[in-house]
Amino acid sequence: MTNSPSDKAPQQRSAIALTIFCGFLIFVICAVFSLGVWQVERRAWKLDLIARVDQRVHAEPVSAPPRADWGNISRENDEYRRVTAEGTLRNDKESLVYASTALGPGYWVITPLTLADGTSVMINRGFVPTDKRDPNSRLEGQTGGAVKITGLLRLDEPGGTFIKSNDPANDRWYSRDVAAMAVKRGVPDIAPYFIDADATVNPGGLPTGGLTQVVFPNSHLQYAITWFVLAAMLTGLLILVLRSELRRRRT
Repeated sequence: MTNSPSDKAPQQRSAIALTIFCGFLIFVICAVFSLGVWQVERRAWKLDLIARVDQRVHAEPVSAPPRADWGNISRENDEYRRVTAEGTLRNDKESLVYASTALGPGYWVITPLTLADGTSVMINRGFVPTDKRDPNSRLEGQTGGAVKITGLLRLDEPGGTFIKSNDPANDRWYSRDVAAMAVKRGVPDIAPYFIDADATVNPGGLPTGGLTQVVFPNSHLQYAITWFVLAAMLTGLLILVLRSELRRRRT
């Protein structure tokens, strides 16, 4: 007994729909598996970055990059490198950046350091609580004369944070945007980086340095496992659908 044309049409539509569904499912499986592979690659990159940064943080300090090297500075090769810089702090041109730290809410004190060649680099001298934001309340810490700063090289943080934008016109800062601060304070020849001062105690105890958080979230393995498990589940669904279709055709 043969199927009539009216019987074949639904079967053909069913076969087409099954083919489209399985094709889409295969596409999704490939995409999800690729995301898992990408997360594995990202994990390898992150582990390498953590190792390199850890080496920099604990290495002997080197001189901060001079003007001739400013164009070669990169986040991958230079951030968190221990450096030293010698010059004169321009306490009259300091800026305050809102901060939330292990010591509570307050401000980072960002002060230009004028170097011997006339260029300047912003120094994050450390943290002060809200009630010490006024420089007159911490005069002992307003160090004058030649100083030597040791700390970690950090790159400029333009614009602000994800939540709040910097407001240079009203002198409100939420990120260490050294280029904008230099313009606001009239500091020429500013380096494209700043230095997070180490924990060397300042006169009077403020600002408090050495609070840099060198933490890199590394959840790539969990993400990779999630994507691979999802790919396996979808593969199982595909196999189940195909086996069901084969059984249907045999009967």
